Amino acid sequence: MRVTAPAPDARAGLPIRMLNDRLLVSVDGDPAERRSSAGIVIPATAAVGKRLAWASVVAVGQHVRQVELGDRVLFDPEDRAEVELAGATYLLLREKDVHAVATDRGSGEGTGLYL
Repeated sequence: MRVTAPAPDARAGLPIRMLNDRLLVSVDGDPAERRSSAGIVIPATAAVGKRLAWASVVAVGQHVRQVELGDRVLFDPEDRAEVELAGATYLLLREKDVHAVATDRGSGEGTGLYL
């Protein structure tokens, strides 16, 4: 009998196993409402250019190479597929659709760029 380690998705408590280069992400905050750095609420109807969104990775497929469980990723919210699991809504992405992965800031030192 062959024993294998549980898939990352099983540890996350989700009832699915991701395949190939797929990612399952949970969007950070409400995409319809945004706040400026000064705390002003910007309505969803405000005209802005193409805006990317941040999400947290909750499951990864076995061929994903550069993204790990728990990472925050930057993606285009217009190219997405939604799925509902256990009452929560998630987005399904391919690894190639991710534009960037946020790095841990650590000690607070850095270049002064904001993510």
